[in-house]
Amino acid sequence: MSNKLKYLISVSLKRKIKTKWFLFANILLLVLSAGLINLDSVIKIFGGDFAENQVIYVVDNSNKAYDILKTKNSEYLAIFQKNDSENSNFVIKKATKPIDELLKKESSAWGLILDSDKNVLKATLITNKYINITDYSSFGTILNNTKTDLALKETNINQEELSKISSPIVIERQVLDEDKSSDEENMQLMVETMFPIFILPFFALTIFLVQMIGAEVNDEKATRGMEIIISNVSPKTHLTSKIIAANLFVILQGLLLIVFAVIGIIIRNFTGSSKIVEIGSLNISSGISSFLNSSIMDTLQYIIPLALLMMLLTFIAYSLLAGVLASMTTNIEDFQQLQTPIMIISLVGYYLAVMAGVFEGSIFIKVFAFIPFISAILAPCLLILGQFSIFEFIIAILLVIVVIYLLTKYGFRIYKQGILNYSSKNLWKKMFKALKSE
Repeated sequence: MSNKLKYLISVSLKRKIKTKWFLFANILLLVLSAGLINLDSVIKIFGGDFAENQVIYVVDNSNKAYDILKTKNSEYLAIFQKNDSENSNFVIKKATKPIDELLKKESSAWGLILDSDKNVLKATLITNKYINITDYSSFGTILNNTKTDLALKETNINQEELSKISSPIVIERQVLDEDKSSDEENMQLMVETMFPIFILPFFALTIFLVQMIGAEVNDEKATRGMEIIISNVSPKTHLTSKIIAANLFVILQGLLLIVFAVIGIIIRNFTGSSKIVEIGSLNISSGISSFLNSSIMDTLQYIIPLALLMMLLTFIAYSLLAGVLASMTTNIEDFQQLQTPIMIISLVGYYLAVMAGVFEGSIFIKVFAFIPFISAILAPCLLILGQFSIFEFIIAILLVIVVIYLLTKYGFRIYKQGILNYSSKNLWKKMFKALKSE
């Protein structure tokens, strides 16, 4: 029996791996992974430049705001630790020609006209194209600071008092809970930003796993090859081979995705673009560096093995469910209808994991983290964020094991009855009837 099982596993794996489509798909994934990690470099090749400074030509009709604007611009960039050689900065220049002439010559430049109405600064911003919301918000902050400083100056406040009023506030964080720290607070922001990116491959592989098992079982039924296979091995052995082969393939594909990501990072370092693009005020590269050097790495030493164990168990549960449902269908169209609830459940888990940091302490999300099929995505997220204890995580793992046991015990009965059934009528009735049989 073991030889037949090994043979079926090897045949199933070869059908998946030794194909031109597998080679083409992974070449495409390699290109996409490396391209996304080096997105800024790719954009530069095609004419974009993340390091390009935004030139702003200023016409100061108030005759007193230009110098303050330049000062406020420098202060704003210093606060966010901008570097002229690596980031898009605002370069303030006094217009020596009419704005329309300057913008015709430099289409990407901005024009700014400053006027003073009863000592209140007013600004007109002129561009050839739309402005992205990040740059618009950043420059709006600089203009507001300029307006405030100019108003204070007009009230004849001395320079020392003006500096005290206009200087940015320095915030020092103190956390009363001895188990918490400001470093962990920063890491939580990093986790909330990056975690959805890390769980996306698991979500995609889950969908791929379910569809792969359903397609293979229905293909064997459609070609009547199933009758030959079942005449030589038991339905239990056949389903077990499908589950093992599919999970081995998904694990292999997951490892390849990690390899592709590493290759992308190596390419980035080799090309000298070690700094990854910023998301808002969060620099991913420096964030990852802080993440690796923080105390949370000690926590990840036991979180990662537990999360991988739960993901592996969830893959097995999904593949069992997919195999059982596929046995009751006669074509891939019928299976697509049955797998829709599975996809919805998985999608709910993904979005709840994305929103977990926003709804901290929510009982609703915590309850969902115990539900098998969803827990593999949601529970690790809550554990990293400190909203889930190790004990609760272990309970979630045990619940997945219980589901696997139930699917094994009752799913094999359904599979045995449905695998040679070629009628698509009364599917649910047949499934409940199969459950009662021994």
